[in-house]
Amino acid sequence: MAIYREKTFAERRDSANDAKKALLEKFKTRPAADSPEVLARQAERKVVLEARAQREAERARLREERLAREAAERAERERIAEEARRIAEEEAKAAETLRMAEENERIARVLADEAERKAKRDARYAARKQRVGRQPPKM
Repeated sequence: MAIYREKTFAERRDSANDAKKALLEKFKTRPAADSPEVLARQAERKVVLEARAQREAERARLREERLAREAAERAERERIAEEARRIAEEEAKAAETLRMAEENERIARVLADEAERKAKRDARYAARKQRVGRQPPKM
């Protein structure tokens, strides 16, 4: 096992100075702003940025188309639902009208039957009074 040895102040100072010198050398060896390497890298970045902008524009266009298509589909579904609701209301109204007509017909039959029974009863009553010899009061 290695023994850990702390660096002295001088060693740390020398390390820091070496690091600063390395950074300075790296900065000095950096190509100039008008060098072909830098210009080529800038051109590449520009191409990449333009391609990214085109992709984003295409995505935005596709998103707008999708939203428009979804809105049209939603409007169509709502129109179909409204049409189905209107048809259901008309059918319910027709069924209610038919039910009311049947109910009125039933009531008319019941009233006609009652009137017929009353007429028969009145005829029997009048016949009985006739046999007895008494006339019913005039109405």
